[in-house]
Amino acid sequence: MPKGCLIIGLGQIGMEYDINISAKDAIYSHARAFSMHPSFELIGAVDPSEEKRSKFIEIFQKPAFKDISESLKNLNPVIVVISSPTVLHKTILEEVLNFTTPQAILCEKPLSYSISDAKLMLELCEKRGVELFVNYMRRSDPGVIKIRDLIHNGLIEYPIKGVAWYSKGFFHNGSHFFNLLEFWLGKYQKSIVISNGRLWQNKDPEPDIYVEFDKGNIIFLAAWEESFSHYTIELLSPSGRLRYEKGGEIINWQSTTLDTNFSGYTMLKGKPQVIKNSMGRYQWNVVNQLARALSGKDATICSGKEAFDTLESMDKIINFK
Repeated sequence: MPKGCLIIGLGQIGMEYDINISAKDAIYSHARAFSMHPSFELIGAVDPSEEKRSKFIEIFQKPAFKDISESLKNLNPVIVVISSPTVLHKTILEEVLNFTTPQAILCEKPLSYSISDAKLMLELCEKRGVELFVNYMRRSDPGVIKIRDLIHNGLIEYPIKGVAWYSKGFFHNGSHFFNLLEFWLGKYQKSIVISNGRLWQNKDPEPDIYVEFDKGNIIFLAAWEESFSHYTIELLSPSGRLRYEKGGEIINWQSTTLDTNFSGYTMLKGKPQVIKNSMGRYQWNVVNQLARALSGKDATICSGKEAFDTLESMDKIINFK
């Protein structure tokens, strides 16, 4: 029987990213993903905006409420999605748990801008037996999982060196790539801040940083979102080069080969291997991995504990701990 899902927050990731795009071309929002997946049933939503609530009701033919308490008096969700602004995550999670005990909560990233608030969210869910997951959606992409397996199996050898470009804040957007590189390269070890950079929207730092993980070292560089979006990772391995471009829409792997012109030299193969991805359906991938996790199967969806570890590591970097 499908599990009922309530979405709290009908902004871009909640509903709007794919609202004017055919479902054949994109599944970017929680609303579309949960409404289409056979393991779940979209049963309602919450948002303070009357316009967004009306649009949700029109598209999905499900109720939408102004208040969380009102929604939980009328509905009995098994899954609650928190897709509100980051500063509201803790307050909303507390309000949800005051009224109900869902099987799982899927929260947008990062958990919080505050380590203490994120820790409290984790503890509250653990005490109530609620499984907490965080929407670092790239970990659920088949291409990303393939890369992890190539590293794990030694086909992409380590140690690895790389460069990761991010923008729109180290915690807001940079955490996507920090969490992704933890998924590929293991735990954070230490770091050096190269440049403090600026504050994105006067609250989220954008430093340039050298970071060491278990299996490699990465330099994070902050780009200028107001000029153009640029989210890429380039990894160099003793066995080749990986290029993760356009936020993961393009993934290419070039393995090494002997240079036919110069004896004793090794070079990258001219034609890269394309690693298939599913970033056009990234939110479907997350929901699919959530279904696997809730049924006891192996899953790559980011747990609350893993997301907290990401946040804690990034906090240490920014605060020089």
